[in-house]
Amino acid sequence: MSGERFEGRKAIVTGGASGIGLGVCARLSAEGAEVALWDSDADALKAAQSTKGPFAAAIPVDITDPAAVDRALLDTVSVLGGVDILITSAGITGPNTIAWDYPIAAWKRVIDVNLNGLFYCNRAVIPEMLKGGYGRIVNVASIAGKEGNPNASAYSASKAAVIGLTKSLGKELAKSGITVNCITPAAVHTPIFDQMTQEHIDFMLSKIPMGRFGKIEEVTSLICWLASEECSFTTGGVFDISGGRATY
Repeated sequence: MSGERFEGRKAIVTGGASGIGLGVCARLSAEGAEVALWDSDADALKAAQSTKGPFAAAIPVDITDPAAVDRALLDTVSVLGGVDILITSAGITGPNTIAWDYPIAAWKRVIDVNLNGLFYCNRAVIPEMLKGGYGRIVNVASIAGKEGNPNASAYSASKAAVIGLTKSLGKELAKSGITVNCITPAAVHTPIFDQMTQEHIDFMLSKIPMGRFGKIEEVTSLICWLASEECSFTTGGVFDISGGRATY
């Protein structure tokens, strides 16, 4: 994949060291963008730089700490000179268990990473985009946020909240030149599967009419369109990529 669709654009990708995030980083870079990878795993960032890079920046950051997010943004802007694109793909699943047995600490952790951390990143980056009067934000939600997966109540609730936040931001920024959209993928086989039980993985597969999991490159194709200049009249949108699972 090559081209100049993102020539001159400056992008931040959270969860950029693996999975969907790394796939997005590689494609954005191949199409001309300067990319900053944000991830909590410093070793994975080094590996991503050596296997898929070099990228413009690879910054370790705990997105659940708003002060750390602000520092990471300053570091990123000092390297890139600005921010045009934000892709928030960082996330965790939490344990697979019924809601009334769900550990409270685990619930708080899932909400802190998947919702609060995503909010901190959006909140930090938007003022930088407003300076240039242009921006593309793509928040990674999940089909679980629309349907509610059993034995994944915290994950489902956090992703439903991401959809609501995206719709609010889309309306708030509608006249600014900044679009805010989200995607709701069904399961994609990435390292996040390591956080799930095999029973839950089998359940997710059984819900997909195509009978297979999504591929990283399929998801990155959708994300990169939403992150492009072509996506100019769509904001506050929710885009399914679910192999036929989505019913609305």
